[in-house]
Amino acid sequence: MTNHLHHVHIFASDMAASIKYYKDFFKGKVMMDMDIAGNRNVFMQIGNGRIHLYDRPPHEGRRGAIHHIGIQTDDLDGLVSKMKSRGIEFRKEITDFGFWKYIMTMGPDEVLIEIFEVDKSKAPVEYQAYFE
Repeated sequence: MTNHLHHVHIFASDMAASIKYYKDFFKGKVMMDMDIAGNRNVFMQIGNGRIHLYDRPPHEGRRGAIHHIGIQTDDLDGLVSKMKSRGIEFRKEITDFGFWKYIMTMGPDEVLIEIFEVDKSKAPVEYQAYFE
């Protein structure tokens, strides 16, 4: 099983300003811009890393602007099964968008973690590079 830190998910109270900031200062490149769960989500690559901007203001009094960290795996079902067998709880079952499956869990110190798997053969061509 292969896993790697894929992205940090950040709330954006002003999406245009956030995109401009990461483009202007860090040479960020928009790799994907799509609606997920009723909100605009913009995925940007900065060097070898990625950020995921979520078109909503940060929650007050909680984790600030960081929503979650994303960890990509090539065996989501196997990893979730292993975690459940060790007592890890999940908010709900795996959500499947066709090319992208994910599940959320709370890590230590209330760090929200998205664990996901992508079937690149099913991903829209314009988004495939984002998942490499």
